[in-house]
Amino acid sequence: MALPAKDAPVLLRLDGITKRFGALTANDGVYLDLRQGEILALLGENGAGKTTLMNILFGHYVADEGSVLVSRDGGELAQLEPGSPHAALDAGIGMVHQHFTLAENLSVLDNILLGTEKLSALKSARAPARRKLADLMTRSGLTVGLDMRVSQLSVGEKQRVEILKALYRNARVLVLDEPTAVLTPQESDTLFAILKKLAAAGLGIVFISHKLAEVMAASHRIAVLRGGAKVADLPTSQCDQRQLAELMVGHEVSETVRGAGAPGDTLFVLTGVSAGESRESIRDVNLELRSGEILGIAGVSGNGQTMLARVISGLETPVAGSMRLGDRALTHANARTMIDAGLARIPEDRHRDGIVGAMTVSENLAIEAIRKPESQRFGLLRFAAMRDKAKAMIDAYDIRCQGEDSPARLLSGGNIQKIVLARTLEGEPKVVLAAQPSRGLDVGATSEVYRRLLDARARGAGVLLISEDLDELMRLSDRIAVIHRGHLSAAEPTETLDRGTLGLRMAGHTMEAAE
Repeated sequence: MALPAKDAPVLLRLDGITKRFGALTANDGVYLDLRQGEILALLGENGAGKTTLMNILFGHYVADEGSVLVSRDGGELAQLEPGSPHAALDAGIGMVHQHFTLAENLSVLDNILLGTEKLSALKSARAPARRKLADLMTRSGLTVGLDMRVSQLSVGEKQRVEILKALYRNARVLVLDEPTAVLTPQESDTLFAILKKLAAAGLGIVFISHKLAEVMAASHRIAVLRGGAKVADLPTSQCDQRQLAELMVGHEVSETVRGAGAPGDTLFVLTGVSAGESRESIRDVNLELRSGEILGIAGVSGNGQTMLARVISGLETPVAGSMRLGDRALTHANARTMIDAGLARIPEDRHRDGIVGAMTVSENLAIEAIRKPESQRFGLLRFAAMRDKAKAMIDAYDIRCQGEDSPARLLSGGNIQKIVLARTLEGEPKVVLAAQPSRGLDVGATSEVYRRLLDARARGAGVLLISEDLDELMRLSDRIAVIHRGHLSAAEPTETLDRGTLGLRMAGHTMEAAE
């Protein structure tokens, strides 16, 4: 895309932003401008300082040094009051987080109006709000039913509501964090078409993403953070994906490629499995996973994949159907039963389900092997042996921490995922359940996750990969099935599928499973 005119007014300036947390410098003298009509992509490894920088912009943190300057109505830049989200909103800064902040039981209109009206108002200005939103939707293409309950919307429609919330408050700068993380390819294409239209109308847009292909396709300019400092700021037309990956991690990133596989016997089987009663339920699911293969499960968030993972993990009891791992029928299975049977899992939410934040790295690495002789004897924990094992795993998996006794909660997302990977794969399980294994990870950490999963496949494990990232599924999976509204399609060889077809099936079109 062509860059906005060089004389386009600057809407936002981050002027020498520095932020420290104790001995850690999260942002180190960051300078950044955003011009009217510009789409700026912000890249960086996990822990590079992107989130901290955006939290300072939106008033959640106060910078130790530097200031945030904003232009009001295209005029001179003025310093934004630090530490005040209200001041950021009043200055026209809107933020759309990766995890939406919507009241599911309220209508679209009610969600947009929340927080915009004074408590002293005698009545809600719903009629003028409808007129303003109708105009916004016409001009932006962000069409959604104002009277629909949010719980009835698709993920893409919910994101539109979040953007409309910002535009309704007269945002002139829009910040989006991982905006396509839970969208189908078609929804992603629609979103970026809308963002380009908004930018052409004068909005300034910053979006954070780890997907380099969409960064190249949708941005005018790219800024890269590494170790809290800005290491690059250049027009998108002057860079490529390989260069960006190297700028992010500071060294060359090798591409992980799935080679030809040799799937073996059927290893894990679900037959007619149903579970749950909510929208996240699964119905009559049939699945066969072979040794030495990666079976991908594609689906938009909220279509039953979380329930499927809970059933396979032993955290949810099916109401119908059967499950078998090898020669072992798993009736009334629980988490301990599944682990003992040879299943290991990478949970969808690594912070909530993958670690105990208050425990040390060593304890987290040993937590699922706590009953084994290497971790305990006569009921007493062998802390010295656990630490020795943790040191070896920290080296093998490049877990960047202050040592085996450091609290796990202090680690970045990528390093927490490495703890989970080490704990999951070190015992060479028969079946690996990997749910959203690279979500929110940078290119370096993602490459390591992919390499480890392919190594497990090569040694004969069966890997069940549940992901909303089609590029990830196409790259790693030998076969792919699609889950929609709790129904799972038959798996097909990856080579017979394309992103467009999978995207349509994820949205509910041409599903082969009976509805």
